[in-house]
Amino acid sequence: MKALTSLQGYSRSVKSRTVLTVWLRYRAPYHWPSMLSFLQARSIPAIEVLEAGAYWRTVVFAGRQGIIECRPVSGQRLAVRIHGLPAALLPGMVARLRRVFDLDAAPALIEGQLRRDPLMARLIAQRPGLRVPGGWAAFEQVMRTVLGQQISVAGAITLAGRLVARHGRPLASALAADKRLTHVFPEPQAIAEVDLSDLGMPRSRAATLSGMARAMLDDPRLLQADSDLQTWVKRLCLRRGIGPWSAQYLALRQLGDGDAFPLGDVALLKAIRLLEPEQTPLAERALHWQPWRAYAAQHLWASLSRPHPD
Repeated sequence: MKALTSLQGYSRSVKSRTVLTVWLRYRAPYHWPSMLSFLQARSIPAIEVLEAGAYWRTVVFAGRQGIIECRPVSGQRLAVRIHGLPAALLPGMVARLRRVFDLDAAPALIEGQLRRDPLMARLIAQRPGLRVPGGWAAFEQVMRTVLGQQISVAGAITLAGRLVARHGRPLASALAADKRLTHVFPEPQAIAEVDLSDLGMPRSRAATLSGMARAMLDDPRLLQADSDLQTWVKRLCLRRGIGPWSAQYLALRQLGDGDAFPLGDVALLKAIRLLEPEQTPLAERALHWQPWRAYAAQHLWASLSRPHPD
């Protein structure tokens, strides 16, 4: 969906270094406990911290390092403080934040259609306003997705932490007030020509990481939406080590495609088995959730964790 400029506003203050304060509006409801739990489970050491309902992470934006600090506040707003980046970069940063936190979603429309399915109606009642978190940056999301192939979330984050520690750039000293935030995520140049098998993964997966880094150096627009979902997925699957699960997952997280659905995902299969023991094939069930299968997937993933209070 198009960004809703009427739902956003910002003010700026300058202290010892640039600090931009932004309030981003969204349509209610928004199930913040699920979003924050998602971010916490996937926080990479040295670049991300989630504590007391607030999320911090290091960023590189237009070649500049910075830190963002995000906290949901009253009035259907996400309060954001941006450290180290000039005001000229604010429009692009706001667009990025709105995508990452899925702030432009229309929950009444999405949930109104999904509720036609009794299973989705039940899950929506548990987590009204559930959003689909987006990836921070295309290259980072590719690396996260490949690292997560066929292993648990915790295992993938362990590998991502090693990747950052060995190949990430140290955070600029002017920004390094929080000792937990010490690096920024590696750039493609740092990954393209190195052997990553020493991170503790199969050589084939390490080769996929390096190969995708080279591919994104050759074509920085590789992960931009320039065709319909199925065409985009088929083209991405031509890349070594990228199958339908990875391509659909990238479409869901990075493209923000509301109908992307990683059909072979182990957790999705587990969720549907637990929720509907009659063993209806997931591919058949997912047809009922079009064109919002990404949100259906997020509800299924969330169902595997304990429901949060509103």
